[in-house]
Amino acid sequence: MTKRVLILGSTGSIGEQALDVVASSDELELVGLCAGRNSERLIAQVREARVSTVALSDPDAGRQASARLDGVRVLYGEEGVRELILATEPDLVLNAIVGTAGLGPTIVALSEGIDLALANKESLVVGGELVIALAEATGATILPVDSEHSALFQLIRGRGPGTIERLILTASGGPFRGRTELSGVTREEALAHPTWEMGGRITIDSATLMNKGFEVIEARHLFGLGYDRIDVVVHPQSIVHSLIELNDGAQLAHLGLPDMRVPISYALHFPERADVTVPALDLTAVGSLSFEQPDLETFRCLRLAREAGLAAGTAPCVLNAADEVAVAAFLAGTISFSAIADVVEGTLESAPIDPVTHFEDLFDADAKARELAASLVASEAARA
Repeated sequence: MTKRVLILGSTGSIGEQALDVVASSDELELVGLCAGRNSERLIAQVREARVSTVALSDPDAGRQASARLDGVRVLYGEEGVRELILATEPDLVLNAIVGTAGLGPTIVALSEGIDLALANKESLVVGGELVIALAEATGATILPVDSEHSALFQLIRGRGPGTIERLILTASGGPFRGRTELSGVTREEALAHPTWEMGGRITIDSATLMNKGFEVIEARHLFGLGYDRIDVVVHPQSIVHSLIELNDGAQLAHLGLPDMRVPISYALHFPERADVTVPALDLTAVGSLSFEQPDLETFRCLRLAREAGLAAGTAPCVLNAADEVAVAAFLAGTISFSAIADVVEGTLESAPIDPVTHFEDLFDADAKARELAASLVASEAARA
């Protein structure tokens, strides 16, 4: 039976690759697309994929697209994204929206009992226990799309209770692996990731190792192990995507050449496994695989993320909000690369950390943390 797929964040890196996966599959039917403000690319995607219902979260971009797409229903704004999920009746929603903006659509999809292929890590970093509880309440399945979490999901699947001792996430180390001094880092240097081609924010988060910190929090919620049983190792070749340690001391690894179409395809076709046209891994050509401990002094963001996860409550929400503000400021040239961690740490120290009982608690904490982070960015810019 054909699976009806809705792609949110279709103009980003994950969305574009997901479109390739859907186009090459006879088992997947694309029923809708959603983008932020890139109406030009969305219009091209609509014409290529021939979908009849789309949404743009930016109202102005939505109106522009509506004027140019005859016979296509164009929704816009936050309510338009929600309506898109309900109107297209998908079997699976791929949420590849970047940032906290992806949490709302995650809530809508899971509330409707729709299975979720999750590339928006902020949904779990910010939403955590509430998102998992919502999925359990409605019977929806969360399928991780990040290569590391997809690897863990596959390695863990079918293992008996009590057999998993430890999860090990791998990190490429980013463009500054081995450096102990990050002052003077330019925007161009930080965006030059050695392995993956990604959007601006996630590339900067990979350079600071904040992205890996987010993935630790995400793994905690997806797989239910405590933070003391989730480790990170730097693996610059990016061949081993994650490992699990079993109760008898054995470790199992998931290996493959870095290509996001593989975990995307796995999530979209689950529980089946489809062919993906990617080069085969030749370990003799790779030659050697190396692993090292992350430098938590130079790359403070990884440490800050783990501390926020342990603090729980609204702390991970504050962490993410501060990071979004700080990274945007760095990309705009307002603050230095090293100031990203300063802004995040200062926000965590200043913001109240409260218990979370409802999603509204998170939206309130997010707004307050952004204000604090913005004031710290202004102070950093004034000193520069």
